[in-house]
Amino acid sequence: MKKTLIFDLDGTVLDTLKDLQNSVNFALKSYNFRQKSLEDVRNSVGNGLKMLIRRTLPTEADEMTVYQVLSTMKEHYRLHCHDETAPYDGVPELLHRLHTEGFRMAIVSNKADAMTKELHRVFFSDTIQVAIGETERLHRKPAPDMVFEALRQLGTEQSDAICIGDSEVDIETARNAGLPCLSVGWGFRSEEALLAAGAGTLCRTPQELYEAIKGA
Repeated sequence: MKKTLIFDLDGTVLDTLKDLQNSVNFALKSYNFRQKSLEDVRNSVGNGLKMLIRRTLPTEADEMTVYQVLSTMKEHYRLHCHDETAPYDGVPELLHRLHTEGFRMAIVSNKADAMTKELHRVFFSDTIQVAIGETERLHRKPAPDMVFEALRQLGTEQSDAICIGDSEVDIETARNAGLPCLSVGWGFRSEEALLAAGAGTLCRTPQELYEAIKGA
C-alpha cells in the first residue's frame, strides 16, 4: 500500500469556486468587462490564475489588459480567498483518518504559492504536512515540478506516492510524474470529462476515495 498522497487543492479538497468567481467578477467589473457565471468560472479553472483570467476575458484582450485584470483579481482574492470557501463534505474526516493511519500528505496547486499556503494554514494544517503552489522555480501543473518538490519535502519516493485530483490537468500531472492518479467526481469537472481524459479510478465519495487509497 502506498503511503504518500499528493492532493490537488481546488475542486479536490476545497470548494473554492464561489470565491474565485467573486474575485474574477470584481476584477472584470473594474475594467468594464462582462461578469461571469459560476459555470463560466468552473470551466475556466485548472491552469493557474493567469489562464483563468485569459479565458474569462474577450479573445481580443491584449497582454497588458490580461496583466491589469489579473493583478486586480489576485489582490482581491488575497483578501477574500476563504470568505465562502470550505472543504467538501466528508473531506476533513477523510484527511483526519488518513493522518491517524500514518499517511504522508501534501497539497500541490496551480495557485500562487502564498495563496496555496494560506488556504492550507486555514483548513488543513493539522492533517496535511506540505503545501506547494506555483513559483518562478516550480512550474505549474501539468509539469511535475511541484509533485517532485512535495515528495522531497515529505522525504519519500515516487514508488510510494499517489496523485489525487479532480481534473484532466491532474491526470496529466500524475502521468508526467510517473505516478498513479485517483480522480474525484465531486469537483470542477464532469465524470465524462475525467473518463475522456483517461481517468483510471473515479471516486464519487470520500469513502470511495478512502477505499481506493487503501487498495492502491
